[in-house]
Amino acid sequence: MITIDARSSSPIYEQIVQGMKENILKGILLPGDKLPSVRELASMIMTNPNTVSKAYGELERQKVIETIRGKGTFVSQSYRPRIEEDRMNKLKEDLKKIILEAYYMGVDKEKIVEIMDEFYTELNVDKGKNVNAELQGNKEV
Repeated sequence: MITIDARSSSPIYEQIVQGMKENILKGILLPGDKLPSVRELASMIMTNPNTVSKAYGELERQKVIETIRGKGTFVSQSYRPRIEEDRMNKLKEDLKKIILEAYYMGVDKEKIVEIMDEFYTELNVDKGKNVNAELQGNKEV
């Protein structure tokens, strides 16, 4: 479900958040799907339940998932992407770092755009539109 890189400079809870979002974009997880409990996911990825709880809290704050008391945690059916100014500023800073690094590696703009297009295709995202709506009900097992 989610792969954790213990050597990554990114905190484990952020890797969980990114992994969940990626699984949703790829159609692996669909709106309404039940997620593993905090303890279940923690044992699956061999991490502390508090770390998973922090990740779930962040995903819930972003309205990507929702917890229904007594039933569990589910991928939100009513999620609508929205731009948050502080997250947009962080995204811009991250992109700036990537472009600077690419420049010093000799990677030109066209190659960066090509790589981004590959990721959009891999994640089933077309021109910023999530294609999960087309995948609902057609989940592969």
